[in-house]
Amino acid sequence: MKSKRYCKTLQLENDPQSMEAYRKVHAPGAVWPEITQGMREVGIIDMEIYLHENTLFMIMETVVDFDHETAMTELASKPRQTEWEAYVSQFQKASGSASADDKWNVMEKIYKMDL
Repeated sequence: MKSKRYCKTLQLENDPQSMEAYRKVHAPGAVWPEITQGMREVGIIDMEIYLHENTLFMIMETVVDFDHETAMTELASKPRQTEWEAYVSQFQKASGSASADDKWNVMEKIYKMDL
């Protein structure tokens, strides 16, 4: 299946307790079901988040015709999404009123290994 990939970064507060709490919020089964459902509804097929020190790195796989701006606007309007963003913002270097699109920075791909 063809897809698009987006890579994004976000900074957490540089505090070990905050980083551990953020890990727990994203542990298997801990993310609110409405959040995952909303992501699927806007065309996000899969998502992984990695942590190094206080930097988060996200890999987001989407449907081929995914329009990032449109999908992020739609996602922000989904049930509980605003509440989720406010909740996780306590661990992030971000405003509690910021949307996911405001917080996560899309990275530019600069290299791909030839096969």
